[in-house]
Amino acid sequence: MLTNMNLESKITVALKEAMKNKNSEALTAFRSVKSAILLHKTQKSYSGELSQEEEMKILQKLVKQRKDSADIFNTQGRNDLADPELREAELIQQFLPKALPHDEIRKIVKSIIDETGAVGMKDMGKVMGISTKKLMGKADGKTISTIVREFLS
Repeated sequence: MLTNMNLESKITVALKEAMKNKNSEALTAFRSVKSAILLHKTQKSYSGELSQEEEMKILQKLVKQRKDSADIFNTQGRNDLADPELREAELIQQFLPKALPHDEIRKIVKSIIDETGAVGMKDMGKVMGISTKKLMGKADGKTISTIVREFLS
């Protein structure tokens, strides 16, 4: 039902659903996405809609922020604060495309390295640029970076 809507419309629908269900955790997560979209639009002075690539970047940033916060809370022994962050990350992730399996990411990165003729760590920036564009929303930057480093070193 939400397949051909833009991200902002999907979030609005999800927000309304969370309000109906009185799900405060989902409300917080979806409001942060809506806020990030509006902030991005005002910073870039958009008149229309965001591109799919920009939407993916916003979502990935929000998921990463929550996972990083959860990691910090876990290292401090504050699971009571880490758990809600992880649940919010999961809620936001539902708007991202399904992540590719690790071996599939490896194949794509390997083909990019072969196409570009990259041979060492000096070519990492070039490979990362192409890889992150091609795998937008399907793999996080940390995973891509690890795989690229593995192939180039």
